[in-house]
Amino acid sequence: MMKTTMMSSETPWDDIGSPKADFNVRKVAGTAAIPIFWGKNVQGNCLLIIELDGDHSTQFRNDVITLHGITVDLRNGEVPFKQRLILTLEKHVDRDLFFGLCKTLIASLVPVSDASVALSVVLVHIKRWKAFLAGRKLRLLSAEEIQGLFAELQFLRSLYTRRLSESAALDAWCGIDSVHQDFIFGDTAVEIKSVSGRERNSVRISSEDQLETLSSNLFLMIYKLSDMPDSDHAKSLNDIIRTIELELTDDKALEAFSEKLSSFGYIPLPEYDTPRFVVSNSQCYQVLEGFPKLVRSGLPQGITRLSYEIKLESIKAYMCSDSLILERS
Repeated sequence: MMKTTMMSSETPWDDIGSPKADFNVRKVAGTAAIPIFWGKNVQGNCLLIIELDGDHSTQFRNDVITLHGITVDLRNGEVPFKQRLILTLEKHVDRDLFFGLCKTLIASLVPVSDASVALSVVLVHIKRWKAFLAGRKLRLLSAEEIQGLFAELQFLRSLYTRRLSESAALDAWCGIDSVHQDFIFGDTAVEIKSVSGRERNSVRISSEDQLETLSSNLFLMIYKLSDMPDSDHAKSLNDIIRTIELELTDDKALEAFSEKLSSFGYIPLPEYDTPRFVVSNSQCYQVLEGFPKLVRSGLPQGITRLSYEIKLESIKAYMCSDSLILERS
């Protein structure tokens, strides 16, 4: 019999007994749209079971990912037109790691109502964990990467709340794709930068391509971040990502958001609970003729792979309102 429970012990499987047949399960609280269950099988393995309406066999076969130590299986349910996605932990010793993955999946599915999107989101998260555990991304994001991603997420929130639809905003976010600016939409390109502490008087441009574009309008958006762990308004990288996941109401946009984060090598590790930033200021600059910059088209032959810093004092004349890029004309 299925019943909703709150976790009362170290992990939710601690007080679930092994059945003589099939599964023993308990529903995860607060997951009505996509029902999710903690469970154990006859062998005593820890399970996470996600119920899906409809038949998703083709999607599963095309996108399924193998993860060392965790079996991922799609089975037909007892009720017609329902299926169960079952994650099974093979070794008890990896329970804490499996619990972390399960919590990530549950949090990502809370705002999802479409079963097909739910399956896609789960498989993207598993892919993210597989890459991390396999060693391709077996490192924490650097302090600079955390700060940079945080700033891009700040702009992403502004973009879907003030200018574009959620899906269009996610399409505009280039992430770590092989393009030169962080956001491109319509005939506008936006490069996002963050500064903090000793960096506050200048901004680093990391390549000769960042301030050159084929778009008609190019902007430089700079966020000044302060690490203020005790502030009620401060957010960590994990915090701002959870906020966005709750704000997105478009299932396809939520799926795209998860995929973008995966490309950064992000998974919600406790290490990303710090630092906790407050955006103390943001400033927009329009990159017009005369703006101090080094670009590929203006470099002597043979010069490449350069980075440089721009003093903020030197570009005051190019300051503009962010309404030029964040408000519909």
